[in-house]
Amino acid sequence: MTFRIVAPLLLATCLSAAALVQASGLQQPAALIHGNYCGLGNNAPWPPVDALDAACARHDACTPIGGLPSRACNLRLQWETDRISRDLRQPDDIRALAGFIAAGAALLPFDPNAPIAVRIPASVRYGAPPAPSHQPVYRAY
Repeated sequence: MTFRIVAPLLLATCLSAAALVQASGLQQPAALIHGNYCGLGNNAPWPPVDALDAACARHDACTPIGGLPSRACNLRLQWETDRISRDLRQPDDIRALAGFIAAGAALLPFDPNAPIAVRIPASVRYGAPPAPSHQPVYRAY
């Protein structure tokens, strides 16, 4: 019971310390708990080793250098790692660690003033015609 309470708090403390280290401008060696991206710092440009590491890499990518991630960035990490923890195709140790990270992601600090990402359709971004709809087309013969 104590582990269920203490473990996420410990993870949140460790992960929030990364933002504080970045803000001071000091370059610390990566203190990773899994792969090349999960934990304090990362081993960029090395590729992620699995789905969990890829989720952590996406979280690192949406975290500004020297700043805190947006709330949406933390929620995405929580959602992705929760899905990995429930994926029966993943090894048990990866599923357990993903559940641990999902619990800790809910406690991560975030920048309340960070802009919220809005998905813009490709037709608007690139001036392309909109994609055809998947509705059936009825023709008179």
